Parts: sequence; structure tokens; C-alpha cells
Amino acid sequence: MEVLNRKPALHTRSVLDLIGNTPLLSFPKLAAPVAPVRVLAKAEWYNPGGSVKDRAALSMILDGEQRGLLTKNKTILDATSGNTGIAYAMIAAQRGYKVKLALPANASIERKQTLLAFGAELILTDASESTDGAQRHVKKLYAANPEKYFYPDQYNNDANWKAHYETTGKEIWNQTAGQVTHFVAGMGTSGTFMGVTRRLKEYNPAITCISMQPDGPLHGMEGMKHMPSAIVPGIYDPELADEQIEVSTEDAHRMVVRLAREDGILIGPSSGANLVAAMKIAQRAKAAGQSDAVIVTIFCDSAAKYLSDRWWQEVQSEAENWP
Repeated sequence: MEVLNRKPALHTRSVLDLIGNTPLLSFPKLAAPVAPVRVLAKAEWYNPGGSVKDRAALSMILDGEQRGLLTKNKTILDATSGNTGIAYAMIAAQRGYKVKLALPANASIERKQTLLAFGAELILTDASESTDGAQRHVKKLYAANPEKYFYPDQYNNDANWKAHYETTGKEIWNQTAGQVTHFVAGMGTSGTFMGVTRRLKEYNPAITCISMQPDGPLHGMEGMKHMPSAIVPGIYDPELADEQIEVSTEDAHRMVVRLAREDGILIGPSSGANLVAAMKIAQRAKAAGQSDAVIVTIFCDSAAKYLSDRWWQEVQSEAENWP
């Protein structure tokens, strides 16, 4: 006998199910000068924690659980510039862990407030030492009491780059229908570039993969590393990139404002730097007659975590005098 009053099933998902499968964006106005070459970017702020780091954080936490290194009596401990910490804190809240994070004192107020909202304990380290100082502090804490903490060590954890090998690289290949010819991404932990490059090279060894880094040690791109002057991540392989491009903080900031005003897309400074590098590659491809080139980069996060930073106001004022 048919039950007439049966309620329809509810289709719900965990917040962690929303990590990955981010959209691939175009920006027709800004990229018009390089047409028919196409420049595209993965909009990683669509991840629930608001950045590309959700992928690696989930991978490292799940790996820690599977290997018995992360148990309910341990606190997740790591150094971060903000985004990986936010991802840790979000995932830890969902899975029932405590989190302690060291990050540079000059991290934006939005990042600090977000971390506190998720219940993370914060240790603010010397801003002049960037994330290197945060790493040194965390290593001392862990060495003093290893039984208390699960220390993923995102800079030296293979589960970091494997997250992008398993997800981001596959998504780029599928979303471009295998037409991607160039991949460009900046390096902090280097996990995104390492993982995506390894996956894309398996699909097609002819894909050119270009790493981006700041043009000097004293830069303003949170999360990015100037490798010659920084603590080099253990997961970084300098032989993997076909080419390396350096980008100035000023150019990255200008690109952030340009994209907002020309195509209505708000991105963070590391994303701006990625786009500067991608546009350089696109200009070169067009000049070489490679009209079918498809350049893909990563928009690591949106501008939401940076709107209180001084540079934003300064560049907006400067933009009033742009042609």
C-alpha cells in the first residue's frame, strides 16, 4: 500500500564536501589585448574556507587521521600566513579538534578574526620574519612537547601537493577539455604548483608549467615565498618548473584593482601576482603566433581578507590617474 504522506528526502552535504570543483573564470575585458589567446583562472575562494588552502589542509588532516598521527587528544599545530590556518580551523571545528597556529603579526585583521571565530588559538610572530619566523616558533613548540600536538608541517608534507595532484590538476584538465597549454602559479609552500604540474605533465608532457615568485625578499604578498631568501619547503622541487617568473608586489596590487574595475572580480594580492605572470605568458604566446594557447592560473583567494590593508587604499587612489 502506498504511503501518501511520506516526506521527500532532504539532500544535504557536509561543509567539507564543498571543497574542490571550483569554477574556471575568464575575464574578457582585461584579457582582450591578448586575444585569441585565452587566460583563465580557478576561483579558489569558492572553497568553504575561502581559499585554495582548503584542499591541502583537508588532505593533510585526513592523512594524519589515517596514519594514526592525529587523534582526539591532540591539538593541530602549524605555521601559516593565514589561509591554511583558516582551513585547518574550519576543518578542525567540523571534526572535533583543537587548533594552535603561529602566523606573522602583520597578517590582515580579517584573517585573524576569521581564525578566532573558528576557535583557533593564535601565536603572533615577528612580522619581519614572515612565515619563516612562524615556522621556527612552531618547530620549537613541537620539539618541546611532541605528544601534545599533531604537526602537519604543511611546508614538508607530501599530502599537501598530493591534494592538488588528485583534485586541482584533474579539474583544470577536465574544465579546459584538455586544451590547457600553460599553467602558471605562485609558490608559498609550493604545494599547488608541484601537485598540479605533476598531474598536467602526466596528461600532456608538452604543457608548459611556469612558477611565479616575488621579485625580492621584502615583498607584500602574504603566503608567497622568495625562494632564494626563504626557508625552502621540503616539498619544493626546483627542477619541476619549465620556467620561473618574478613579479613585484606593486604590479600585483595594481592588477588586483584593474581586475576589480575592468571585470568585476575581487582577488587577493597573490592572485594578482599570478595574473600578472599569466598575462606575461599570454603576451609572449600571442607574439609567437600561438593563437590557440590556453593559459590557466590560480586565484588563491578573494580580496575579502585584504580590504583593510593600507595598500588597497593607496592603489585605489593611484588608479584614479590611470589612463
